[in-house]
Amino acid sequence: MRVVVLGAGVVGVTTAWYLQEAGHEVTVVERQATAGMETSFANGGQISVSHAEPWANPHVLLKMLKWLGREDSPLLWRLRADPAQWVWGARFLSECRPSRTRQNTIALLRLGLYSRNRLKMLRRELALEYDHLEQGILHIYTDARELERVTAQTDFMRQHGCDRVVKSAPECLAIEPALTNSAVPIVGGSYTATDESGDAFKFTQGLARQCVGHGVQFRYGCPIDGFVCSADTVNALRLRGGAELNADAYVAALGSYTPQLLKDIGIRIPVYPAKGYSITIPLGAGDQAPTVSVTDDAHKLVMTRLGQRFRVAGTAEFNGYDISINAVRCNAIAARTFALFPRIAARDGLNCWAGLRPATPGNVPLIGQSRYRNLYLNTGHGTLGWTLACGSGKLLADLLSGREPEVDPTPYATA
Repeated sequence: MRVVVLGAGVVGVTTAWYLQEAGHEVTVVERQATAGMETSFANGGQISVSHAEPWANPHVLLKMLKWLGREDSPLLWRLRADPAQWVWGARFLSECRPSRTRQNTIALLRLGLYSRNRLKMLRRELALEYDHLEQGILHIYTDARELERVTAQTDFMRQHGCDRVVKSAPECLAIEPALTNSAVPIVGGSYTATDESGDAFKFTQGLARQCVGHGVQFRYGCPIDGFVCSADTVNALRLRGGAELNADAYVAALGSYTPQLLKDIGIRIPVYPAKGYSITIPLGAGDQAPTVSVTDDAHKLVMTRLGQRFRVAGTAEFNGYDISINAVRCNAIAARTFALFPRIAARDGLNCWAGLRPATPGNVPLIGQSRYRNLYLNTGHGTLGWTLACGSGKLLADLLSGREPEVDPTPYATA
């Protein structure tokens, strides 16, 4: 079939790869000048199956009350006259129920484990280079009560295939010696040896080049205006300027912008933009930065070495489609980073960035066929887009091709 993929982020490009591998004629349409220029550009860099517990969980409610009014809080909700924000917020609260949290965690674990294996296979097959490290992910805790809760969470994850293990404070420091100098006392943590890290932007660019070599066409600098539909079928994709692009099937992988495109054809999906921030620090010869990717759960930050750069990313700000950079939030990220790793010399000229994560209330993505028979969705990955990209792309390609998927698609169904 002729298939058009909308969006050339990490999810769109992996989808294009697996579609061409399945024998389809694939075109990718992207408004930016090249692949990976939006949410995939400067994210936290973790392939983190161990992050499967969604933000929507019973324990976040009290934390949200404590964070109210704090400009530097890990989760910042800016009230807007936006019905979509309020509806999404109500559904988020509903997803905080223990039963829903368990179901969502299992769905994310299954797709995450599958996706991580798919990434390994793709890396070996194509010899992709993207500053990846296979050193695992270390979650650290500075609150003993929070560490107690994590013990039960870790046991649950292990039951479902994630090799996350609770570690004492000395064990954490042995796993990542750069934490020895931390000004913040570490009370313990957990470690997932099979998790990975790497630069999502470099991966996306490299895989896009491989796609081109295998016959995929990319149309960059091509904003999309909408669809031309009749009954239950998409007849064409309408581009800016009036041109139309025809295909047998279409895949919407536009991240946070997917809902804006779909609402014009009567499809409403529970995806809302969650703005995340990152800082990137150039490393010098004497800097003592970690080689193991570190997650600071208290501040919702992930910290990853990418070659001679140190990337720190996280937090969530719900403020519509605003992508302006809030200096207070970036400064808070920097302050926490240098408290944990005081022997990183750089303090000025940090590269600050903000991007919009396409979040569903339970952080479980939407993958599959829409109510239009030839329109498919691959969006809503929230904080786990890089982690879930390869598995999501392969699952979508199997569904579109009429093949039996290797992972149960039910939890990710679009309706």
